[in-house]
Amino acid sequence: MIFTVKEQTRLTDTVYRLTLTGDTSAITRPGQFVQIQLPGFYLRRPISVCDWDADTLTLIYKVVGEGTKAMTALKPDTELDLLTGLGNGFDTSLCGDKPLLVGGGVGLPPMYGLCKALLREGKHPSVVMGFNTAAEVFLEEEFRTLGVPVVVTTADGSRGVKGFVTAALPELDFDSTCACGPEPMLKAVYAACKTSGFSIRSTAAAACSKR
Repeated sequence: MIFTVKEQTRLTDTVYRLTLTGDTSAITRPGQFVQIQLPGFYLRRPISVCDWDADTLTLIYKVVGEGTKAMTALKPDTELDLLTGLGNGFDTSLCGDKPLLVGGGVGLPPMYGLCKALLREGKHPSVVMGFNTAAEVFLEEEFRTLGVPVVVTTADGSRGVKGFVTAALPELDFDSTCACGPEPMLKAVYAACKTSGFSIRSTAAAACSKR
């Protein structure tokens, strides 16, 4: 599909929000991703979907190499070739009434679209977001605007709860968990959420299961 850049906003020193317009009909679940063909680069860049509607696509990405660095220079009205609707996404039917959404760093953006989907289904999600330091925090206000409980954790304690995302779990009331982030974080969330009779399944692409 051909998408057109509508707007680009810098959220932190290294994280940007890119808003595109185009046909989003292939995106059917939160947690899916797109592949962007950038001018001058052979390989497409995979970026998770943060949010979408009938004709607007929101992506949040972090500058980690030459390709994502080139993305920061994209101007409004630039046309891009995208592969859309990739990945299985989250199966919200597996979530309970009070799902906990856990996002670490750039694993956080797909949690936003998932949160909106769960709210539309009448469920009551809460969110834990993990960062290294306060300067890296993004999307906090956007989640709070949805009216859901939000807990921010930072490894250095400069904002919110000090420690990793698992430090916030003991004080929260939830019956299922969805997680997206680095593999060590997913393993830690898995271990922290296991209880008698139930366990969670967490993968970087999609997970939602009973506590």
